[in-house]
Amino acid sequence: MAAINKYQYTTSPRKLDPDIQRKTKSQRQKLKVVKELPRQEIKVSKEQREKQFKLTLVVIAIFAVLLTISYRNSKINEKFNQAQSLKRELSAIQKENEQLKVNIENGLNLNTIEKLAKEELGMQKLTNRQTIYVSLPKKDYVESAQEEVIVHNNEKESFFDKLLSKIF
Repeated sequence: MAAINKYQYTTSPRKLDPDIQRKTKSQRQKLKVVKELPRQEIKVSKEQREKQFKLTLVVIAIFAVLLTISYRNSKINEKFNQAQSLKRELSAIQKENEQLKVNIENGLNLNTIEKLAKEELGMQKLTNRQTIYVSLPKKDYVESAQEEVIVHNNEKESFFDKLLSKIF
């Protein structure tokens, strides 16, 4: 029953098959211990050096590309934050502008102006005694220009033009 069943019910370890022991011994024999050689004795082929050099260049190129992408993203983020702050500033200024428009509209109200004039400036409404009427004739007070006005701009005239104007 113990041979059919793979489980062991005892505390003693099971015995290994002799075939498994031989395979591990043969595998151990195949492994060779490499003695450490001085650095001068180890020779690296040109192909290996070229592969290492190419790998190093690829790693440096990848690092440069990632660094460039990171820098670009940081600049984009910086500009985005700057645009957002400008938008917030614009909205605050627009709110203030609207508030000032409302204040101006309230200030232009005739009732408000009259109230401020009475309370702060001590003004009163005109009475019939304070009204003075002035009679003006219906003659047109606008006079047309009868003389021709000539303006000389000496700065724009050339030397030759100045000389001709003095002679003639």
